[in-house]
Amino acid sequence: MSKELTFSLDITVAIPTYNGVSRLPKLIERLLNQTGIKNISWEIIIIDNNSNDNTHELISKYQEKWHYNFSLRYILEPKQGAAFARLTAVNEAKGQLVAFLDDDNLPAQDWLIQAYKFADYYPQAGAWSGQIHGDYEVKPPEQFEKIQAFLAIREHGDKPLLFDADNLKLPPAAALVVRKQVWCDHVPSQPKLTGKLPGLLVQGDDYEPLIYIHNAGWQIWYNPDMHTYHQIPKWRFELDYLKSLARGCGLCICQLRLIHANKLQHPFIMIRTFLGNLRRLIQHLIKYRKQLKHNTILIFEMEFYLGSMLSPIYTLKRYHKKMNL
Repeated sequence: MSKELTFSLDITVAIPTYNGVSRLPKLIERLLNQTGIKNISWEIIIIDNNSNDNTHELISKYQEKWHYNFSLRYILEPKQGAAFARLTAVNEAKGQLVAFLDDDNLPAQDWLIQAYKFADYYPQAGAWSGQIHGDYEVKPPEQFEKIQAFLAIREHGDKPLLFDADNLKLPPAAALVVRKQVWCDHVPSQPKLTGKLPGLLVQGDDYEPLIYIHNAGWQIWYNPDMHTYHQIPKWRFELDYLKSLARGCGLCICQLRLIHANKLQHPFIMIRTFLGNLRRLIQHLIKYRKQLKHNTILIFEMEFYLGSMLSPIYTLKRYHKKMNL
């Protein structure tokens, strides 16, 4: 039986950050200028995911001069990985809603009120996200819209819609809102996918909590009235970065699908994932073999199919490693 939580605030804005000292001031300024929130009780918490810059000193300076009727809190999470930072954020949050913002994701002036109102409009929503627009330092490559979702750009139109969680069509954590009670009831305290780490490319940590929430019967929604702007520097369009991103997004596919299924289904899911992506990879190579040396988008797609094909093998290796510990 789940424990009923008590809340002292309406909403917590949680900002996981790693070496974000140059990005946080702009984000905090956006939050200080939110509109329509006079009747909302809220707070900001900064979750420092073991940064080695001056993030702590920056937030301390803000706190020394803080004169607002909502608090700014700083929390250190020494376990590296965005998944651990988000777990800490939920555990520490005093709001019944937890609204995540990455430190490079800037909210529109009405983002907070739109995030808050959606909870009443859609009581069966356990989590929801909105429109995430790109704020690019340089022009994206041609046909970038084919892969923009991998860089957390989401523009699904001007009407609310349900995400298709069964097929892993889910929002990123960059500007996600969750009900704290729902998260605490259904998301395990130890994530399978922890987020990007040095030398570890595997993604999927954004999706894992949402799959647990969906499996518990809660809905995952898109709220078009929530707008944020993802700042994307030019280095994120470099080929080496895009290839590592694509491979990492593929390597998590099998583990995410296994969360949906019972253990008897696991071997079939692994075989189907391997063979299905092998077929996609071969078709891609045959169709685009003459363009794969110079077309960034096609190279990205090939790396994603390759990572997805290898994801069952990666999953088995992780399982055996865990069993041998």
